[in-house]
Amino acid sequence: MGRGSTGLIAGLCAALAIACSPQPGADNAIAEQARPAVHPVSGLEIIPVTVSSDEASHEFHAELADTPELQKKGLMFRTELGPDEAMLFPNEEPTARSFWMKNTPIPLDIIFVGLDGRIANIAAMAEPYSEEPVYSIGSTSAVLEISGGRAEELGIEPGDRVSW
Repeated sequence: MGRGSTGLIAGLCAALAIACSPQPGADNAIAEQARPAVHPVSGLEIIPVTVSSDEASHEFHAELADTPELQKKGLMFRTELGPDEAMLFPNEEPTARSFWMKNTPIPLDIIFVGLDGRIANIAAMAEPYSEEPVYSIGSTSAVLEISGGRAEELGIEPGDRVSW
């Protein structure tokens, strides 16, 4: 080894030691990544939901309404829902579903997801505040609510696959 090699080796060792050492806030960054995202209004966990056809797919950031209490409330009293926001109502057991718009001031597209993970039917532009029920065609595995008119805008239709 030539002269100065010792200094170079010492510098490399120091750099490696720093690179391998935990950095300030690293534990916090890992904890933040592990924590699920929550919606600022509802406090519900947000999960990705993808609707796919043969031609395209679209990802929504869906609030997860996974208990009977959360499903009963749904999007009631909400005055806005962003274009890529949604609420997902998974079923514990496959069953036919019906929804209404009581106390819901914004129009919604209510997407009924069949047991095969494909859209069975869509109640497009469900009327705000309506207590008239809209029904699934057959049993569902879940229901996805998105902003009214968004399904048509994105070309979402029965037969498209929904995954979460």
